[in-house]
Amino acid sequence: MTVTSDCFFLTRRAIVFGIIAVGLFAGLTGAAHAQDIFMKRSWSHAVGGYDVVAYHTQGAAVPGDDAHTMTLYGVSWRFSSAENMAAFAASPDAYRPQYGGYCAWAMAKGKRAAGDPEVWHIHNGKLYLNVSRGIKRKWLREIDDFITKADAAWAAL
Repeated sequence: MTVTSDCFFLTRRAIVFGIIAVGLFAGLTGAAHAQDIFMKRSWSHAVGGYDVVAYHTQGAAVPGDDAHTMTLYGVSWRFSSAENMAAFAASPDAYRPQYGGYCAWAMAKGKRAAGDPEVWHIHNGKLYLNVSRGIKRKWLREIDDFITKADAAWAAL
């Protein structure tokens, strides 16, 4: 009888451990995905050193300042003010660009292309970069459809 209950206990423990391990693995893969921030070789900071909070709060592409720099996701981010840096630190997912800063239109096509920090758009509170103004015009024509396609492509990467 003891053998049966011990076997059941070990089996239950193995199942619980397996569930925890799968959950941790899923969390780790999600974290790695969040760290996939696009960086051009010529950039020393994420989004070319532009303040990602300023897109949301000032409606402008504002260059960051070396006095307000932090590292997150293994990447250096610059901000135009200490307040913007604090806002980003408190809620980075609210401000960082979608698709790691790659061009949103290209991502909708299943490709990666450099996002231009001066060609951007906020839609439903999220920051999207495009590779050029012409591509941004295409992106805006069917933005909701392109977002659906880009989200699927990004999740598949």
